[in-house]
Amino acid sequence: MSKSQEAVGEHRDTEALLAALDAADRMPSATRLRARSYELLSLVPGSTVVDVGCGAGRAVAELAGRGVHAVGVDPSPWMLTAARERWQEGEFREAGAEDLPFADGSVRGYRADKVFHVLQEPQRAVAEARRVLCPGGRIVLVGQDWDAIMIDSDDAALTRTIVHARADLLDTPRAGRQYRGLLLAGGFDDVTVEVHTSVFTDPAMLSLLVRLAEPACAAGAVGRDRADEWLAEQRRRAEAGRLLVAVPFFVAAASA
Repeated sequence: MSKSQEAVGEHRDTEALLAALDAADRMPSATRLRARSYELLSLVPGSTVVDVGCGAGRAVAELAGRGVHAVGVDPSPWMLTAARERWQEGEFREAGAEDLPFADGSVRGYRADKVFHVLQEPQRAVAEARRVLCPGGRIVLVGQDWDAIMIDSDDAALTRTIVHARADLLDTPRAGRQYRGLLLAGGFDDVTVEVHTSVFTDPAMLSLLVRLAEPACAAGAVGRDRADEWLAEQRRRAEAGRLLVAVPFFVAAASA
């Protein structure tokens, strides 16, 4: 495959991811969760707040609307291009969570939403957050626990196998339940943890179930026939109005 073909493929993948993120961000539960994360930041007007793993930049725009200098950071140039196109007045920089483009103690707020589960060494990101935050600055981490997703099914054992197998393909699938320990080990004070469980019954959530089952099947955790049977059952549930998926989101906050 040529580099140009790889670039086209990456662009298509990013477009698909953007569509999925937009759909998720518009859900009322996601809107409430973002608002709660902003409250926990204890925003100071005019101060600098960094949104790590900002994606297409929605939180950066919302934070700026609350009177702070919001800066979005993301390692993906495709995502940053989308963010700059959507929020032309926003500030966005290309960087990973482990190496932020800020001086020591120059940031008043740090937010990372659904980021730590893709990091191989989340403790490095916590140390970097501690470096850039000023004394008394606030950090807020938000994310789901991929090993704790709950799905109503006639086959509980197969459902557990699929959920756990998909989780094990991530770098840090249980990051949410580890937030408190990570922040304490990183030297943060006043650590608090909340769990907000989002319940989904809309047929649109079938796309999430496919994204759970297909990787689990590809990894050899379940056979093709069993994965197809499980997805067929979930489609029947969706058609009958009986689909239910519950996802616990951990929200941890602390002071530097």
